[in-house]
Amino acid sequence: MPSSTTAELREDSLRYPGWRIAVASSACVFVSFASLLVYTFGIFLKPLAQQFHWSRQAASAAFGIAALAVAACSPLIGYLLDRYPPRRIILPCIAIFGCAFASLSLMTGHIWHLYVVFLILGIVGNGTAHLAYSRVISTWFDERRGVAFAVLMTGGALGAIVFPPIAEALIHAEGWRWAFATLGALVLVAGLPLGSCVRSRPKPAHAGTAPPLGSSVTEGLRSRAFWIIVTVLFAASISQNGSIAHLSALLTDRSISPASAAWAVSAMGAAMLVGRLLTGWLLDWYFAPRVSFCLLVIAALGTFLLSDARSLAMGIGGASMIGFGMGGQADVTPYLVGKYFGLRSFSTLYGLTWTAYAIAGAIGPVIMGKAFDVTRSYQVLLSQLALLTLAAALLMLFLPRYRVLPVPEPANAAGASATAES
Repeated sequence: MPSSTTAELREDSLRYPGWRIAVASSACVFVSFASLLVYTFGIFLKPLAQQFHWSRQAASAAFGIAALAVAACSPLIGYLLDRYPPRRIILPCIAIFGCAFASLSLMTGHIWHLYVVFLILGIVGNGTAHLAYSRVISTWFDERRGVAFAVLMTGGALGAIVFPPIAEALIHAEGWRWAFATLGALVLVAGLPLGSCVRSRPKPAHAGTAPPLGSSVTEGLRSRAFWIIVTVLFAASISQNGSIAHLSALLTDRSISPASAAWAVSAMGAAMLVGRLLTGWLLDWYFAPRVSFCLLVIAALGTFLLSDARSLAMGIGGASMIGFGMGGQADVTPYLVGKYFGLRSFSTLYGLTWTAYAIAGAIGPVIMGKAFDVTRSYQVLLSQLALLTLAAALLMLFLPRYRVLPVPEPANAAGASATAES
């Protein structure tokens, strides 16, 4: 029988230290840009627009500015994560993000004030989100990497479940200013201690200074697989982020109460959680592009349903399908980057996929706001976005088989303790 030390080092064992890192990383994602800001923006959208007499298109542009900042800064954050201990990048980003989010409680009626704060949130955003932790997780897991990514991504899904009703309740009880201050403080109180626990897997003592296995950035950019992944993310992100940002406004426009609309956003988060957990398991057993195809088809069908949702039940159904499909898709992208390109430039290449995702994320909410301001409806645009998501699903079927990369020899327990990252 294997010794307890050996059992601890097996990825199947709950005592394996990588699982503690995955849980701590997931908790940090829970209070990150990808959770807190993304899933509460729609809750704050109407109160801010009504308070300062802004159009929805103008207010939605703040989300677009943040997304474009994420797009511009993700490759740089990825580059830094590939070269420095993760906590040197993660902790300053969490601190800045929490303070900036809380500062929204001091918002004035000048629209540029909103834009400047969202620019700052976007600059540090991916230093708090999945990008910051995915490379760390990849160093700890190979055989159970899909499940480990699912654990990581559940932080964002849980945030999607709990933050919309919390934000709505805070706004109803104390106003939107108090809600911003409270949620920003939560980022600092929870994120900083947990972020200090995140560290990459130590190298074996005999590994020396050999670089991680995998492709260079240039090799990755020359790969057909990379550009398929990027194109799919771009297409799907427009639909996902547009739907998320305007879901609450869409439902309240159709005579659904704000509290019920917030629960529809939470239902999306719950479905996202289920999608991420199930997808993580599927990725360890089935070819990821085929899993992704199924997920994107489900998301497209949810978008079709949401386009004509006239009741809370239809709204929850459409939102849940989008959440399930796109939640699972969040597991797929870093998994594919690791499988096709290894760890040598993992965070940089993953950061570049985030650039595509974020640019599309900036476009989605703005065109949704524009569609409403012009037509007073979201229906036609959502139908078109559903077709775009279906096209992205079909493109996934053109990905090649995985590259075969050597698997590094695991570190022993003593080496792990002695060489742990400071």
